[in-house]
Amino acid sequence: MSEKFYLTTAIAYASRKPHFGNTYEAIMSDAVARYQRMCGKDVFFCTGTDEHGQKIENLANDQGITPKAYVDGVAGEIRKLWDEMNVSYDYFIRTTDDYHEAAVQKIFKRFYEQGDIYKDIYEGWYCTPCESFFTETQVEEGKCPDCGRPVHMASEEAYKFRMSKYADRLMKHIEENPDFIQPELRKKEMVNNFLKAGLQDLCVSRTSFKWGVPVDFDDKHVVYVWLDALTNYITALGYDPDKSFDEQSEHFKKYWPADVHVIGKDILRFHTIYWPIFLMALDLPLPKKVFGHPWFNFGMDKMSKSKGNVIYADKLAEHFGVDGVRYYALSEMPFASDGSITYESVIKRYNMDLVNNLGNLVKRTLDMEKKYFGKVIPAPTAPDALDDELKAACKKAYETLTTAMDDYHIADALEGLFEMFSRANKYIDETTPWSLAKDEAQKERLGTVLYNLMETIRQGAVMLLPFIPATATEILDELNTDRRDFASLANFDGMVAGGEVCDSKVLFARVDEEKKLAEFEAERQALIAAAQKEEAKPEKPEGCALIGIEDFMNVELRTAKIIACEKVPKAKKLLKLQVDLGYEQRQVVSGIAKFYEPEALIGKKIILVANLKPAVLCGIESNGMILASGEETVRVVFLAEDTPLGERVR
Repeated sequence: MSEKFYLTTAIAYASRKPHFGNTYEAIMSDAVARYQRMCGKDVFFCTGTDEHGQKIENLANDQGITPKAYVDGVAGEIRKLWDEMNVSYDYFIRTTDDYHEAAVQKIFKRFYEQGDIYKDIYEGWYCTPCESFFTETQVEEGKCPDCGRPVHMASEEAYKFRMSKYADRLMKHIEENPDFIQPELRKKEMVNNFLKAGLQDLCVSRTSFKWGVPVDFDDKHVVYVWLDALTNYITALGYDPDKSFDEQSEHFKKYWPADVHVIGKDILRFHTIYWPIFLMALDLPLPKKVFGHPWFNFGMDKMSKSKGNVIYADKLAEHFGVDGVRYYALSEMPFASDGSITYESVIKRYNMDLVNNLGNLVKRTLDMEKKYFGKVIPAPTAPDALDDELKAACKKAYETLTTAMDDYHIADALEGLFEMFSRANKYIDETTPWSLAKDEAQKERLGTVLYNLMETIRQGAVMLLPFIPATATEILDELNTDRRDFASLANFDGMVAGGEVCDSKVLFARVDEEKKLAEFEAERQALIAAAQKEEAKPEKPEGCALIGIEDFMNVELRTAKIIACEKVPKAKKLLKLQVDLGYEQRQVVSGIAKFYEPEALIGKKIILVANLKPAVLCGIESNGMILASGEETVRVVFLAEDTPLGERVR
């Protein structure tokens, strides 16, 4: 039975499309998963989306749709992006999946019955974008210590988890398992800033919003989004909170504990303190490793819409291809410190490494093979000392690859591999095959040189499979070889003499730096303009005369449901609606035809001005007015599906 390897990413928050820095995590995890599969391990690679929380509820409300409809759209966009980046996940979990929500409810109840959580009042600083609570000492000048955005004081009834109950046990685990938190400097941050400082009890429920997993024994509360999200790593395997570890399914027991959680450094606290403590409370083994990777910045700055420097992986792939994006992400991110991306550096690395070093090596080798040997692979019968240097470079590249990948030093693995390609290009200059081809007496030596080059390319392509799999597969197809596993790298004899290679192709086309930078600058300026338009504060309108409360109370606003809708003939702007107020039905004519199709409105709940005098529009009587905003673009005010009909709106 092959050794298992369970790998997870942090599940992407379904508030918006992930930028390049967020996508790096999925690409990096994919490289690790592919590498482990090639090492013969039974890999289970899990990713997904985190879909609850106040931020998502607010965003959905802003768009006038339900939170579920909102996250359905974003989750689909995230999964599409992962697929476009060739991420070979085995399972994609959504925290709105029914089985996950049911398990979270059971876990929460189990914690409560064990005495791990208790009801209290929470008062403290809260960051809505991060869905995180912070103490007075953690907040920096009124800003979130993780994202730098403003925090606000929150006070509400909440359940709290007794963190201190497990703190000593967690500290002991970290001390006895020095590789549990990587890199090392991240471990020091967690231990010194949180554990040694003393853990405060953690708020694990909310009452100020509704978009979350309901606490089934206290319907005012929803489960705190981080408790909900973290448990995905076990619910994705089918974890049953009602059973002990030994009673779990064979699938769960096979893969848990996770071999590594790959996460961003900004959420290390949740994964190395809260998550292990939750697992201890569930009497489950802890993950073997939590790897907190650095961030990608745009040059020296964080990515920001207002600066026009937000980069999306799929948009970048339109210029450099998917493997161009994957290669840059994996080769440019250091092990511990933040990485940097600029358009200049992307172009330079693409042209130098992929076009010049790799692409040129493959094309000119196969072109010479076709020209001098008619694509038939020659036998390496005339060795030379230079050949040994090339073989040693291949061996060194593989040793670097395995050592680096086992320790998650991915950029180092690629650096070693491309040093091997550079050595192969130098080998061509040293052996000058074009000169050998002029002397019939050197035919065997020429054949040996080309065999060595093709075998080096084959070995390099096999080693590239975890990183740029589409390109690596294309190279192996051009070589017409089925020797595509790590075992075939043990000896320098993978290409079979007498076989035939295929025609070469241009793997990577050179990018004109000046022209491409001009394109990117135009895109950047467009992004800045769009961000400024989005964030521009509108001028205060003139408005109407001030009214007293008695005047306002004379306007009768009632909740209603649209039960039928059709266009008004010969009136481009008007729709005729039938609305149900619960106690009666009415006919209303509204000038919203330019903005809504009739069928899209049926079933929607709205606010109606119910005491407006009847009016006749295009020969049709209208008994009320629908509440909407906007002048050039009209947006109807929609209500939640569970809103009762006929309620007075004040």
